[in-house]
Amino acid sequence: MTDTAPAPAHLPHASATSTGAGTFQSRLAIGGRENEDDILADEPVALGGLGTGPTPYDLLCAALATCTTMTLRFYAGRKGWEIGEVQTHVRHARAAGQTPPDQFDRVITLDPTLDPAIRAELLAIANRCPVHKTLTQGATVSTALAD
Repeated sequence: MTDTAPAPAHLPHASATSTGAGTFQSRLAIGGRENEDDILADEPVALGGLGTGPTPYDLLCAALATCTTMTLRFYAGRKGWEIGEVQTHVRHARAAGQTPPDQFDRVITLDPTLDPAIRAELLAIANRCPVHKTLTQGATVSTALAD
């Protein structure tokens, strides 16, 4: 029996390589786009970094914000709704002693003239974005050393 499932169009992946500049600065290659869009990740100067790029938690917030915006635009398109611009802002905070310790606050801006029922439906759909599901349902991470 052969597997007839189509191959995924894109398998999400990223790599980070230390640059040697400072303790934390890393050059990111995201989705196979190496050298096309040099992205640096770092920590703020106050935390011992050089402040030359987004932090890992900034990138995680960006993933949730982007996925939410894309999910809402995709859903609206499938419904045939013209919803205009969608903006999603995500903030992360960590509180010791809180379970879970990580809190993501997401605020979605939609056209205020949209029908209230559409706005409510889009708000509910936001919780179905894949990154939201990963963050709330958990994931398994396997780790190995390269040969």
